[in-house]
Amino acid sequence: MSRAREFADLAGSADAGGLTGRNILINGGQTVAQRSTSTSMAHDGTTDAFGVDRFRISMGGTHEQLDGTFAQVTDHPLSVNGKSSKWTTGTAESSYDSDEYFYFAQLIEAQNVQHLQYGGSNAQSVTLSFYVKSSVTGTFACNLYKPDNTLRIINKTYVISSANTWEKKTITFPADTGGGGINNDNGQGLYVVWHLAAGSGSVGGGSNGAWKTYGGLTDWADGQATNAVATTAGATWQVTDCQLEVGQATPFEHEDAGTTLQKCQRYYQKSYNYSVAPGTNTQDGATYTVTQATASYPSAGHTHFKVEMRAAPTITSYDYGGTSGKMNAGGSAVTPVIQDPAQRGFGNYVSNTSVGVNSSVSIHYEANAEL
Repeated sequence: MSRAREFADLAGSADAGGLTGRNILINGGQTVAQRSTSTSMAHDGTTDAFGVDRFRISMGGTHEQLDGTFAQVTDHPLSVNGKSSKWTTGTAESSYDSDEYFYFAQLIEAQNVQHLQYGGSNAQSVTLSFYVKSSVTGTFACNLYKPDNTLRIINKTYVISSANTWEKKTITFPADTGGGGINNDNGQGLYVVWHLAAGSGSVGGGSNGAWKTYGGLTDWADGQATNAVATTAGATWQVTDCQLEVGQATPFEHEDAGTTLQKCQRYYQKSYNYSVAPGTNTQDGATYTVTQATASYPSAGHTHFKVEMRAAPTITSYDYGGTSGKMNAGGSAVTPVIQDPAQRGFGNYVSNTSVGVNSSVSIHYEANAEL
């Protein structure tokens, strides 16, 4: 088979939905939102917030006023029922200080980017494609940032030409042959970042257009040329169909909902039913055990996760009423001891002798192993 014919066949297969596993990003279609479909974020020290799974929005520096909402919405360039992630500014930042920066990102697990072969002569170029829509026009930056070994960064820019109009963007990043590569482990392998605003202290470092050793904040958002998303009350910025892949861009890889959800649960999962936000007053979905008690541990249980998690997670427990830090045991809301959280599950017990033997134990939980 000729190379031309082989390429044509591959392109046709991609158009038909084949070549699965091309997208290095998880939940690029913004479809899975386990935590909530909307979250508020402010300058008051809440520097990172998750909306849809695997994507976070972050503020850095000394924002004094900025707040807003990060939500999953039914607004899509191609599908009447498709999803996107949307930031809406509430209180605008009155002026953008040099140390301030504001971005949307996904952090990719290092084991999932070994095929990029960064740090060596066989390193691969990658292409980021996405649809974007904003009330703000102008030049925005995207970066790849590698935190392993020698820190490395590259920024590229794209232009939003028409306000409140979906536009498709395609950005190719060259291969990175320097910097010692990405460790083959379950830690942070690669940041993929969409900048929304950047003060003068985080631009101009020389990372725009080529890989370089990260030299500090001036490299972070090099090329970002507008801060109006942050400095305009009511400004919006939204994105969907985000895809990062080796080589050139191919059509967006549509994945079945169950597969995407399981991938997301490696990093975050909950006991609540999918459409129910953690902390809701409900018994539905709680894990339930009946055990023979002892004098020391009157009531105990064990929870097995739905999928194995990336690392031992942080557990937040809830009782039926939605109270954080509680669980139900023997018909009462009590404070649990979370025991030995690991990648496949965790134990819990109640050191309260008033809870009788063979008591029912039930717990709602959130398990967080995000990068």
